[in-house]
Amino acid sequence: MMKLILLLVSLSFSLSAYSDNDFSLYLVRHAEKQSDKDNPSLTSCGLFRAKQLATMLSETGINKVYSTSYQRTLQTATPFAMQSNLSVKHYSPKNLADFAFQLKQQQQSSLIVGHSNTTPKLVELLTGKKVAKLSEDNYQMLYQIQFINNEMILTVLKQPLQCK
Repeated sequence: MMKLILLLVSLSFSLSAYSDNDFSLYLVRHAEKQSDKDNPSLTSCGLFRAKQLATMLSETGINKVYSTSYQRTLQTATPFAMQSNLSVKHYSPKNLADFAFQLKQQQQSSLIVGHSNTTPKLVELLTGKKVAKLSEDNYQMLYQIQFINNEMILTVLKQPLQCK
């Protein structure tokens, strides 16, 4: 009986050790952008989407925020970063394999804001699963990748806002 109790106690400690490594990554493409510049800012709808995203993710436990250095990605990431009192860290969209490795290694829940061509690629690098490409006018997709007990779960969500 004592061995069974010791086994159960040791199992409970080992289970809690796994939970320390659990984390989630949230990947989005930047919100709606102006079309008249090389490095455009967000439209009014895009700014609204960025605020909506911040609200949607407010209870997720995210403690890191990443964005490329473009205005549209920074403006998408900023509302969440400000409400969470976090800084926005830059990553290079040209080095996605290294960035995916870094995200897995640091094991911290993070928001990553990218582009229509880089966000699906990064999801694929992180999960090994193919995801649909994003069209130029698709700003709604939100990818959640959960790492739980050394297992990976990909959930593809669609933000409700549609701008016309």
